[in-house]
Amino acid sequence: MNRHEEFHSIFKKELADFLDLRKTAKSKGTSDHDGHYLRLFDSYLCSVDHTAHAVTQDAVTGWISSLAFSDITIAGAVNTLRCFLRYLQSCGINVYIPPVPKYHDDYVPYLFSDEELNRIFKNADSFTFSRSKRFPCIKAEIPMLLRLLFGCGMRLGEAVCLKVADIDFKTGSLILKHTKKDRQRLVPMHPDLAGILSMYCLSMGIAGKADAWVFPGESPETHLTKMNVWHRFDTILRKSGISLPGKKKHERGPCLHCLRHLFVLKSFRQLERNGHGVDDAVPYLSFYLGHKSLRETEKYMKFSSEMFPEEMECFADFTKGIFPEVDYEE
Repeated sequence: MNRHEEFHSIFKKELADFLDLRKTAKSKGTSDHDGHYLRLFDSYLCSVDHTAHAVTQDAVTGWISSLAFSDITIAGAVNTLRCFLRYLQSCGINVYIPPVPKYHDDYVPYLFSDEELNRIFKNADSFTFSRSKRFPCIKAEIPMLLRLLFGCGMRLGEAVCLKVADIDFKTGSLILKHTKKDRQRLVPMHPDLAGILSMYCLSMGIAGKADAWVFPGESPETHLTKMNVWHRFDTILRKSGISLPGKKKHERGPCLHCLRHLFVLKSFRQLERNGHGVDDAVPYLSFYLGHKSLRETEKYMKFSSEMFPEEMECFADFTKGIFPEVDYEE
């Protein structure tokens, strides 16, 4: 497909050129994210028969109003559009650049109880997934993948992109190369988890094959996608009887990313029990998780104060005065 055929509006050439620039300067995840919102903007311009080689305030506000997303997602979409509009501006095109909508991030993650975790892992180990013929290794992959996500606090995208070469069995650590904002890092594993991963690679026949995907997809040349895993995890949650009654629109509820939040809480508790003060524990966790700043780590400490009053009090004392009050920006 010609790269311009991806877009159809009056700005199809500029959109394609801009996305090419983003692909060379940003990670694949970021450029895919940009492409998604730019295609929505392109489709909107076509739907309203926008033919002027300029971007008016009405065109921008109309597109923003058409987005049926949560406030935080809309803010991210507007950020992407702002980058594109600045590019148009540099090309001498008259544009209106909107402010980023303010939002209040009141998201509180669902934290699985120990009993719920036991049910999740038990069902992951024993469940027979549909379409298993398309994914011949899925029955072994999902249990291993969930253990890595929970045991290392990894993002799902980081885990599915692992290759055997990224595993250092001598030190029991993982080299994460495909990470958010390209912040590569080394992640140590608990010895028990490293042992399970070693046995998994042997049983999968990929041990010693540096270029093999740890979690192959429909063929050995591809890896599982995040969507592949999300669907299976949703099935496991239903099988485990885990849900959030009365979940509101856009409210996340129980999901795979909650395992990362739970990892943060349990790690914070363990560091405290081992005598590490909060001033040592939080920066260590922030670095381990691949966060650029303590503000990112703060978002992972948004647990219910009724459930975890001591942890919340410790973190609140540590961050007091650290984070200035600023509006959401790029």
